[in-house]
Amino acid sequence: MLEVDKNTFEAEVLQASGKVLVDFYGDGCVPCAALMPHVHGFAETYGDKLKFCALNTTKARRLAIGQKILGLPVIAIYENGAMIDSCVKDDATPENVEAMIKRHI
Repeated sequence: MLEVDKNTFEAEVLQASGKVLVDFYGDGCVPCAALMPHVHGFAETYGDKLKFCALNTTKARRLAIGQKILGLPVIAIYENGAMIDSCVKDDATPENVEAMIKRHI
């Protein structure tokens, strides 16, 4: 699981070849903290088929807004620099995230 920030997001996610999953989370976000161990587990399981990154939106608010991240948690999949799928807020359950991953690998 690669931790990205406003300086590395473009190179690691938007310019990456293949598909990239991004875990958008924030400091003090209880649902984000509850989901994170599951996402790290998916990174171990599916990391050979999909690149996994995490972005702390508390430290990169403008970047998050630019990516239309308006509520947390958001688990998004990017391909060729574009967000192609996401699980947002109440839909960001471990089951839904894993189903989304399986659709894209």
